Amino acid sequence: MSLLGGISIIIPVALIVIAIVVSGVKVVSEYERGVIYRMGRYIGVKGPGMFYIIPMVDRMFKLDLRTITMDVPSQDVITRDNVPVRVNAVIYFRTIDPGKAINEVENYLAATSMIAQTTLRSVVGEAELDELLSEREKLNERLQKIIDTQTDPWGIKVTAVEIKDVEIPQDMQRAMAAQAEAERERRAKIISAQGEFQAAEKLSQAAKIMSENPASLQLRFLQTVTEAASEKSSIFVLPIPIDIIQGFMNQKKKE
Repeated sequence: MSLLGGISIIIPVALIVIAIVVSGVKVVSEYERGVIYRMGRYIGVKGPGMFYIIPMVDRMFKLDLRTITMDVPSQDVITRDNVPVRVNAVIYFRTIDPGKAINEVENYLAATSMIAQTTLRSVVGEAELDELLSEREKLNERLQKIIDTQTDPWGIKVTAVEIKDVEIPQDMQRAMAAQAEAERERRAKIISAQGEFQAAEKLSQAAKIMSENPASLQLRFLQTVTEAASEKSSIFVLPIPIDIIQGFMNQKKKE
């Protein structure tokens, strides 16, 4: 009876020991790394693959090394030319040093988000509205460089920052629409004036050529007569040079 009682005690203890030993086996995927601490002391990074840590002595934090896409919440900003706008953005970053990401900052995801928000407000506040609307790529590059510099001590690499939406007040939108319409009318008037100027210049050149060569004037006259005769009209007015009429009048006086 005592033997059976001893076996009944040994088996559960053995199972507990086996479970503890097996719990030290860790598997980390290709895109992950395990940050290992032994008795609270950082000892290094392991992975990918399978490895073993000492149960109840070592502790592991698993980090994802893939690129993370994070939305930056909308920020209310006043631009340099005193226009209130509301902007949001998206940031792309990844962990390149898992040890720093755990040891240097309490929560690297929250810290990166906060840095992105404050930097977005700062950069947009230093830009004018026209620059924010037409030179967004330059602002994106500036945001990426500033955020990447600030997160580098945490082992974070910011690969891109993109400003997504820029919300403008309704009264400002109407003013911009009126300005755009005025600009289109101005361009249309300039193009029309340039066309009239070029047409007048060509007519002046044609008149000069015809004055130097009377035969060309006669040919142009005959061409005009031919074009007029082809039209379906009941009345046809044919202009006659005055010198021809004077010739007939002089001949009649002589008679």
